[in-house]
Amino acid sequence: MEFLTKVWAKEAATPVEIEATTDTAQEKPSPQPDKTSASQETPEKQKDWGYDLYPERRGEAFKPKWTRVLFGLEGQENLDRYKCEENVYWCVKNGPLVKLMMGALKSSGCPIDLRRHISCEVCDPTVTGGYDPKLNQIVVCQNMAKNKSMVHGVLTHEMIHMFDYCNNDMDFRNVDHLACTEIRAANLAHCSFLSAMFQGDASPFNVKEAHQNCVKSKALASVLAVRNITKTDAIAAVERVFPKCYADLEPIGRRIRRNSTDQQKAYMEGPMYGYDVY
Repeated sequence: MEFLTKVWAKEAATPVEIEATTDTAQEKPSPQPDKTSASQETPEKQKDWGYDLYPERRGEAFKPKWTRVLFGLEGQENLDRYKCEENVYWCVKNGPLVKLMMGALKSSGCPIDLRRHISCEVCDPTVTGGYDPKLNQIVVCQNMAKNKSMVHGVLTHEMIHMFDYCNNDMDFRNVDHLACTEIRAANLAHCSFLSAMFQGDASPFNVKEAHQNCVKSKALASVLAVRNITKTDAIAAVERVFPKCYADLEPIGRRIRRNSTDQQKAYMEGPMYGYDVY
């Protein structure tokens, strides 16, 4: 958006976040966040950049509606936050891709402090998470990502955006940069033949093309969700950067297949590429 990127809630976990190629960077200090807060933006600007999907990013306290409290749909925000933070901690200790991403960020000079860089918040029901480069912070939507699997997907997706922001002169206001990091996150963290099938992009006769279509669809949806641009412009941005960004597999090193040992293999291979895996 301004620059939040998002992970879609109704897709296989995860709103939507460069230079086309992402290489491991030399040691360097963590990016300094912009001190301008989202709450200082006008409502129109917040919507243009996606902050309307994350009310707490605008400095607003969440106020449950009594009708939803009556049916048990809201009113348990403190409990939801506690469960979300518990799931985040579990993923950091046990999730292979999250551990790999944290190691890659540390090796790139951008180590993660859980208390500083990950925040559980109430979000719009259309998203499960996001990355706020202004604060260099990942948002996990406590009202939507309610189990370990979803939280693991959100953290992996958003840490890819954080990795791209750490290792490149990335400007989230540049739609090509945004499209590239969204392509990489969908490619490395989400799209598989099964997810492509559910999305309607799969074909048993051309698996490679089905996977590429899945990645393009997710990246396009993410860009449109957090930028006030036309669909034509968003498609053009995705197509411009797709070949290079789709081929860039850092730092995971492989496309993850569902119901396989790919996650564990990627984690074990991390030290071979110079990543200080946890």
